[in-house]
Amino acid sequence: MNIIRFTTVNDLREEIFRMPLEQYVLVRLDDREIIMDDHCIHRLTEVAEEIDSTLTYSYYREKNADGTVIQHPVIDYQPGSVRDDFDFGPLVLLNTADVLAATEDFTDAESSMLDGGWYAMRLRITIGKMMAMIPEYLYTAERVDYRKSGEQQHDYVNPRNKEYQLQMEKALTEHLRQIDGLVSPGSASVDYKAGRFPVEASVIIPVRNRVRTVMDAVNSALSQKCDFDYNVIVVDNDSTDGTRELLENVTDPRLVLIKVSASENLGIGGCWNRAILSEQCGRFAVQLDSDDLYNSDSVLTQVVNHFHAGNYAMVIGSYAMVDFDGNPLPPGIITHDEWTDTNGPNNALRIHGFGAPRAFFTPIARRFLFPNVSYGEDYAMALRISREYSIGRIYTPLYLCRRWEGNSDAALSIEKSNANHSYKDCLRSIELMARVRINMQNRPRPNFPPFFDQAPGDYWEGDDEDFDDEDDFDEFDNGSDLPF
Repeated sequence: MNIIRFTTVNDLREEIFRMPLEQYVLVRLDDREIIMDDHCIHRLTEVAEEIDSTLTYSYYREKNADGTVIQHPVIDYQPGSVRDDFDFGPLVLLNTADVLAATEDFTDAESSMLDGGWYAMRLRITIGKMMAMIPEYLYTAERVDYRKSGEQQHDYVNPRNKEYQLQMEKALTEHLRQIDGLVSPGSASVDYKAGRFPVEASVIIPVRNRVRTVMDAVNSALSQKCDFDYNVIVVDNDSTDGTRELLENVTDPRLVLIKVSASENLGIGGCWNRAILSEQCGRFAVQLDSDDLYNSDSVLTQVVNHFHAGNYAMVIGSYAMVDFDGNPLPPGIITHDEWTDTNGPNNALRIHGFGAPRAFFTPIARRFLFPNVSYGEDYAMALRISREYSIGRIYTPLYLCRRWEGNSDAALSIEKSNANHSYKDCLRSIELMARVRINMQNRPRPNFPPFFDQAPGDYWEGDDEDFDDEDDFDEFDNGSDLPF
């Protein structure tokens, strides 16, 4: 079996038609050199045949420039694995008939997309089909990306990739339309006058062992100038490096310190829940990470004013990437301007985050709550909110996102990155299936006449002499003498 280098969907179809007809086609997704193990093809096709898989992929190894080899495990494909950067590895086995059927009506425009139409095709061929991930290392590929995880994570919002992102959004939107997973812009109303709150806004700062940065964040929050009352709620999650002691020495009465013990087993999401459920929490809860800063003393005012200017359950600003000392880092300002009020809630299933700083109308956040995890908790909340509520966006920078060696995601192992991706795919799966279920429930049902308004014979296709009076109908209705 020859390997086809995937360039465009149309080229793939032509290659298939030129080759002897086979049940499967082996496709290389990039230009990396690949060395297959002796029985790689046998194992891929064996598994594909066993479960009738439409797309089969496996663990692989990566060869460094110095000749050393590292292992590169991949993750299972879930219903919500609809992000365009899902890592299948560079080699996949595709069911030939499924490829041809799914791409029969592929347009030249789709095939000429910047990824050759791969994303649109793989979304299409996976509808209602089985996928197979083999947790065995079956081949070795050249390693080409040596960046750390913290340097890779913002590729999807790099302004240079905007055209690509728009094309991928179009492909996802069509996929969601096909599976009945589209949602309309949030229309649920938000009553900002509901409930009584001690202050108008609270800045929420979860923290654990950030003695080097936490006071920068706290001072940034306490320096806000507002014409309304606000406080700063810091949830210290059992810090052991002196962070808690620093916070205990703050005398500003606006600082609320919630002390969490190790026995509570809280992640960042759990700390957020402690803050928003506390009696001290304000009407609006505004995020600030313990190693980041607001870029001015008017951020809180801008966020609260934006809430009141619309009907939003959540408001999200923009941020600038900087180093520890505040010097700009590429890709610079992150605005998430791929968000649109008409399609943002759908495109959110494809991207990795919603942006920062994030702010929530507290009664809505209390209704849903955050999952008790330390990765993806904000994404889960934003996805859920976007299903039925409007989200307001501020496209001017409000926030300095500091990248430094102490970031929790600065240099993740492939295993940890996989775990993070798998969790977010799980969140997408839950949200996507919930949206499909709601759409199906809301779809108009066929207008059949009420069953008991008809004579028994009207629903019976057999001999009328055998089933033509009320006595016979009673027997059928009671489960006796069933006609099958």
